Amino acid sequence: MNIGEAVRERILELCRERSISVNKLGTMSGVTQSTLNNIVSGRNNSTTISTIKKLCDGLGIPIETFFNSELFRDLEQELK
Repeated sequence: MNIGEAVRERILELCRERSISVNKLGTMSGVTQSTLNNIVSGRNNSTTISTIKKLCDGLGIPIETFFNSELFRDLEQELK
């Protein structure tokens, strides 16, 4: 798994845990629907830390909580 896939999965996981849709997360966080759709569809594999911070703010969690997941352990090397 690469970082883009891990971010995508983590967003979906957090939405499931809170029983909210990705659309609702966009409204809560101020991240545009098109940006979120690109992330969760896999079209955007380089989500900015600013976007992740907005999502965390919308969810009411610190950014450390976002990255505190097994998804971010043992990621593939990004340099090729």
